[in-house]
Amino acid sequence: MGVTSVLLCQRCNPWQGLLLTASLLTCWHLSTTSKVTIELVPPQVVEGEDVLFLVHNLPENLTAFAWFKGRTNMKRGIALYALASNIHVHSDRETLYSNGSLIIHNITQKDRDYYTLRTFNGHLKAVSTTTTFLHVNLFLWNCGRFVTSAQPSIESMPSIITEGQHVLLHVHNLPENLQGFLWFKGMTVFRHFEIGRYIIGRKSAVFGPAYSGREKLDSDGSLLIKNVTQNDAGLYTLRVLGTDMKSEEAHVEIQVNNPHFQCCDSTTSSKLMIEAVPRYAAEGTSVLLLVHNLPEELISFTWYNSMYRVPAFKIVDYHVIWNITTWVNEYGRRGMVYANGSLLLQNIVEKDARMYTLETLNVNYTVERAHVQFYVNKAVTQPFVQITDTTVNAHRSVTFTCVTPDMAISILWFFNSHTLQPTERMTLSSTKCGLRIDDVRSEDAGEYQCVVTNRAGDAKASHPVWWP
Repeated sequence: MGVTSVLLCQRCNPWQGLLLTASLLTCWHLSTTSKVTIELVPPQVVEGEDVLFLVHNLPENLTAFAWFKGRTNMKRGIALYALASNIHVHSDRETLYSNGSLIIHNITQKDRDYYTLRTFNGHLKAVSTTTTFLHVNLFLWNCGRFVTSAQPSIESMPSIITEGQHVLLHVHNLPENLQGFLWFKGMTVFRHFEIGRYIIGRKSAVFGPAYSGREKLDSDGSLLIKNVTQNDAGLYTLRVLGTDMKSEEAHVEIQVNNPHFQCCDSTTSSKLMIEAVPRYAAEGTSVLLLVHNLPEELISFTWYNSMYRVPAFKIVDYHVIWNITTWVNEYGRRGMVYANGSLLLQNIVEKDARMYTLETLNVNYTVERAHVQFYVNKAVTQPFVQITDTTVNAHRSVTFTCVTPDMAISILWFFNSHTLQPTERMTLSSTKCGLRIDDVRSEDAGEYQCVVTNRAGDAKASHPVWWP
């Protein structure tokens, strides 16, 4: 019987008989095990390669296990193993092992999907269900990062917004193996706080319960909010998901200035706010976290070098009534705190670039909090361009890689001394560090160059390279 007819029966569960046979041959009891996990080997898969779905912590004393394509539809079965009767069902493209692992040979773009492993006991009851996603690359970029170096960070542009303006939450350091991302209003990633999600493979956004109709998601991870109101003020969370199913989170605060409370200072409003001066600083210099609208009749205020207010992140306590300053860690050797709530950090280093929190307490025991973030810039290193020329199935492709050790930068490509104008044959990596041209033509010959720029505007250009 062909595997298609076995697996794709529409009116019945095609593996019911096999599972029943296996259950009659065994009466084992399940033992307690750790959670089943699936590891992709290699974690980054290219078309034409084989991929191993390596299973860890398979439950003991199972009757059978089965692999499905997708997350919920058991009719899309691709492989089954009945342990007691040693029955295998799979096609010529798969290799199935008794430890639950599965190899799929000669991967194509059609294999890009979710894959689910389900295990069964002697009563045909599902013991575990584990799902992973297989992302299939046309090729792999050899630049930028995957998920092991700099963490994603978010920049509010501008840092303080007047009601009615637009704000862009711009993301830096996205992983090259980006599968998708989600934006949430607040610090937590609960569904009812979700603004929207973006799936890279589909190039489309799906909006959630917290969507107001004024938000726009872009493929570079950024979030644009139009016509900002006071209700938009507060923390936002970005969750980034890689093709290896690992996730990272980053946070940013939107500070909204109410024009009805403006007086002499354009940054003045009734709400506690903090401004980093300067916002982009060089290593070894100083940054002032300047406080606006400090509440009156304060008892005390506290600074933390995190968005979380726990003792491990505390920098300094200032008791206003008694004029007592208590430094908690090494910041006391290079910090100064002022009665207006502001904090000066001297001799800053790269690790100082993070989220800071100010918490105030007044005589009525009312607590207010505000957050601020600044960025520390190193001088940009001059990049260089690598060229990889390949021919597959008589079609020639060339990949240009802008190699740079710097993070939190923007990359721009030039062709014959002019800004590169992309065509349908060109592909840029998510960080723009890689440029690939497929089905190359004579008009693609010329001089290529990349320019890297950091947030402070410091830029370096690579030496131009001629191709071919």
